[in-house]
Amino acid sequence: MTKGILMLHGFTGGPYEVQPLANFIKYETEWIVETPTFCGHGETLSLKGYKAEHWLLDAEVAYRRLARKCDKVIVVGFSMGGMIALYLATKYNVEKLVLLSPSAKYIAPVQLLKDIRQIIKDAINGHLKDNELFKRYENKINNVPVSSAVQFMRIVKMVTPYISKINVPTYLIQGRCDGIVPYTTAQYLYDQLPCSEKYIFFSQNGKHHICYSDDCDIWFPGILKFLQEDKIN
Repeated sequence: MTKGILMLHGFTGGPYEVQPLANFIKYETEWIVETPTFCGHGETLSLKGYKAEHWLLDAEVAYRRLARKCDKVIVVGFSMGGMIALYLATKYNVEKLVLLSPSAKYIAPVQLLKDIRQIIKDAINGHLKDNELFKRYENKINNVPVSSAVQFMRIVKMVTPYISKINVPTYLIQGRCDGIVPYTTAQYLYDQLPCSEKYIFFSQNGKHHICYSDDCDIWFPGILKFLQEDKIN
């Protein structure tokens, strides 16, 4: 029986956001792993003119394409991709869900202020180019229209009313030092999802880009085990 893993990146990002986990799954299994890029996203970030509907359609097309190759499809979603993964679960027979820093809520002000202070400190000391957070967001600061952020928020609002009806086995991963999505978001989703088979892992030092956390060697195998087990009916 062939399994397919559809891995969805986040708002303003690209497949690189989920690539470490994708590589791990590819190495450990013979499953088909696909990491599509949403319209306007990727290395050449150009979001102007794209709407929530474009990104949802991108995900649906990718899901249907993968479903034609596989018996079962599992959806892994990072940040906005996590919300789109939930959207797919409302329309298709998704086998399982893995939600990485899912953006059901956004902006954790306390942690974000800590990150900004560190960026300022590194800038003063001449180490700005070494700051990991700055490197990840440097290109996005001048290339993300306000209208695109509104489209991202539309996706969150569209999906939120259906969360309590999504009865799909789910594994949630959240970093406690996430400055974009409050770490309490994972617990909120865990409590809202009605499925009996659900798990949650909090990365103590993990930030928003959770696939690059220092404890991936702990939770990557946990995700794999979850994906390998048969679905509970």
